[in-house]
Amino acid sequence: MGIQIEHPGLLTTLQDLGRTGLQHLGVPVNGAMDETSHRMANLLVGNAEDEATLEITLSGPRLHFQEDAVIAVCGANMAPMIDGEPLPMWRPVRVRAGVRVLFGRPQIGCRAYLAVAAGFDVPAVMGSRSTAVRGAYGGFNGRALRKGDVLPLRSPEEAHTARWVGLLAHKQNRFAFPNWSVSRHKMPYRVTPQPLRILPGRHWQNFPVAMREQLVAAEYRVGNDSDRMGYRLSGPALDARRSHDVLSEGMVTGAVQVPPGGQPIILMADHQTTGGYPVIAVVIGVDLPVVAQLAPGETLRFKLATQEESYAAAIAREQQLELVRQALAVRLR
Repeated sequence: MGIQIEHPGLLTTLQDLGRTGLQHLGVPVNGAMDETSHRMANLLVGNAEDEATLEITLSGPRLHFQEDAVIAVCGANMAPMIDGEPLPMWRPVRVRAGVRVLFGRPQIGCRAYLAVAAGFDVPAVMGSRSTAVRGAYGGFNGRALRKGDVLPLRSPEEAHTARWVGLLAHKQNRFAFPNWSVSRHKMPYRVTPQPLRILPGRHWQNFPVAMREQLVAAEYRVGNDSDRMGYRLSGPALDARRSHDVLSEGMVTGAVQVPPGGQPIILMADHQTTGGYPVIAVVIGVDLPVVAQLAPGETLRFKLATQEESYAAAIAREQQLELVRQALAVRLR
């Protein structure tokens, strides 16, 4: 019993907030690319924010629910359907055993997140249920989902179900949902074009002033070979002075590396723990979900920010999420 995968989509994996504290041992963090949508989906079903969700990329799966469940879908709008009817996003939805949930291609964005109340019953590996596809561990058998897989769910008794779920249980609808939702318009989610805020990187001074100015003035396109490890950009090439002097060192998510060809790479959730290319800049943490929702072929621009602006943006996001928590504490009773 659980959720049967009738069609896996392009890339559907289990992800949580990642396995931290192990990069010095060569273990990547992994985790959800769009952390905010992931956290929101979990909040909506009463889960802890670090519970695993399904991360759905570009082309969605078809899921057969073999048991009743409470779910929430946040992130990119992939026009999810339940037995041919639209599935409301950004709110909890109770689904009955036997229904099929189908995701299409995103109307906007790149990744959607599906949370299930109580969570998926898969073991934690090194403290995380995130899928490390390259390492073949974590998640569901260490890989992306395939046709025929059955994702086990935790016991419903472990779910922090809301009062409205019990009320809806008396109805015979295939699915039901409350008449409220979380506003997605204030989420760090790519609805309108917006520049990615960056801080000077470890090797900022290695680049001529003209190259630094070019980085924030030019437009870059997301390459088709971009993935969870890194976003490869195409645009005006960057040239680093003394780049051959750069030693291999620890890398962080959001680092903008410049390989010999001069085309920047933004390191993402599955990035390597060390690297030897010069790092001209680092995308601030709050804007990483914006990067995660960029699809291949889309364009982006960078905007130089300060440490103070980065801290302020992070505080604002957490305050926003706290307001949602407080509102849900009342709703999810």
